[in-house]
Amino acid sequence: MSLIRVCILGSFSFALCKALVLLLRRPHGIDLDGPNRRNWLTGNISSLFEDGVDYCVHIAEKYGGAVRLHGPFGEVVYVSDPRALYHMVVKDQHIFEEPNTFILTNRLIFGEGLISTVGEQHRRQRKLLNPVFSTSNMRRLLCILHPISDRLTSTLVSKLPIDGSHKEIDILPWLSRCALDGVCQSILGYPSNTLSTAENDPYAEALRKIGPLIGKLMKLRPFAMLIMQRCSPFSRKAFLEKKAATEAKETSDPTDTACRDSDSMTSMMDIMLKANAVSSNSERLTDAELLGQMNVMVFAGLDTTTSALARCIYLLAQHSGAQARLRSEIRDATETLENDGDMSSVELPYDVLMSLPFLDGVVKETLRLYPSLPVMSRITSKTTTLPLQFPARSRSGGYTSTVTIPEGAYTIISILAANRHQEVWGADANEWRPERWLSSHLAAPSQAQEVKFSLDGEDVTSTSPTPGAKDSVRFPGVYSNMMTFLGGSRSCIGFKFAEMELKQVIATLVLRLHFSLPTERNAQGHVKEIQWKLKAFHIPVVKPPAGDGMTPQVPLSVRLVKKDDFIW
Repeated sequence: MSLIRVCILGSFSFALCKALVLLLRRPHGIDLDGPNRRNWLTGNISSLFEDGVDYCVHIAEKYGGAVRLHGPFGEVVYVSDPRALYHMVVKDQHIFEEPNTFILTNRLIFGEGLISTVGEQHRRQRKLLNPVFSTSNMRRLLCILHPISDRLTSTLVSKLPIDGSHKEIDILPWLSRCALDGVCQSILGYPSNTLSTAENDPYAEALRKIGPLIGKLMKLRPFAMLIMQRCSPFSRKAFLEKKAATEAKETSDPTDTACRDSDSMTSMMDIMLKANAVSSNSERLTDAELLGQMNVMVFAGLDTTTSALARCIYLLAQHSGAQARLRSEIRDATETLENDGDMSSVELPYDVLMSLPFLDGVVKETLRLYPSLPVMSRITSKTTTLPLQFPARSRSGGYTSTVTIPEGAYTIISILAANRHQEVWGADANEWRPERWLSSHLAAPSQAQEVKFSLDGEDVTSTSPTPGAKDSVRFPGVYSNMMTFLGGSRSCIGFKFAEMELKQVIATLVLRLHFSLPTERNAQGHVKEIQWKLKAFHIPVVKPPAGDGMTPQVPLSVRLVKKDDFIW
């Protein structure tokens, strides 16, 4: 069957299914309030992306931590309540499963990696991979990131005027190349060296467009699943075997010195292969599964890291005082370790880098307000009752502390709204304030007050003061009480590496370069204004009329650092 026929059949099947849903199936009748449906066919789900961050946060603030939305196949529950999220990602995660469209399309794109497996297969993969991202391995991999962040900084410096004046530079493609070099070297052990290639390198440009492309194709996920289900299992098997054989031949060829440097540092692939080799037969991963992990790690480490780096630098350009404070902290830490006074590079030890208070605050606050993945979807495997920490508005206009969700209903985990929940994060939850994280650094262990958070009988001990924890309530995230990297067994396994890479690159850039928002006018007299569009990821563009509002870019005014830039 040709691809065109499959697409036509898929479109017809979707329309027919929608008609049957509307005519034959009774609505779920979920007892929650929410905004009116905008479109009789697609509902109002698309508003989460069309109206952006403000809308995602607004509906949670207006209706509560559980909101009724409308999708193509019925009612959808939009969740940001801490207790409800604890049930969804930890206690009752077997009930709130990732939809088949998500799992199968991920498998089609990436292979049998963590984000495309479930059940026992996912458990085996997670068990093998958890030690790969240990703190000891992060210390080892940091040395790989040092020269990459130095190369990025030197590349930007080389583009600046020698008189010390500023120049407008689109930093997004260079941050993307830096993230790609970091992923390839640290994860694959392959030196891609994209920072050293020509500016129009097609490979780097193609990878940079993956994230925006996935955002544009989100609505086609059901058709991708249909295509995959109708493809011949033999064809898929042959394709995977051919790909695995090709990759194995390329990486095992001892004569291919361009792709393998015998003196290179240990990579995650080396660590993973070694761990897999010593595993028992029942726990050992297949070659297809190993290849799937590599695909997932490269993709996850590229777009999400690029987005987070760009947002951090953009926010520092907006807040010159915070930028100066951060620069001063990095200089002081570097001067303590450098006897020769050379601060052209930042090669702080792992423990020093990760414990710098204000750098930690900048990274955490950015990841809290602007998570790379703003929402995640789930589907219920059976009818269940979801308890709420804070009452939400019901259909009748009253309030409810529980919500019954029928089997087969879709739910949306709103990472954005959870990370801005004012009952937990405070009245200033929507503000970018790195200082909110300093209290946890300043509180000495002996002075910190121990607090137990109770979630349905299960206590979690933490220390106070702790951002994101208030009156014995916290979110079940694996990272600093926020939901950015989710929680439970489906949480992001590489968050330690992502945090380390962010800190290393930001510290290196800020020490030598000063960033500010564009001020120069174009020929038509317009100044470039950066807008962040919410798709599958946060996509930065330049608003019309100075830009086309579509091309991903982050143009900033950049110059070399001066003495006054350390004063805050």
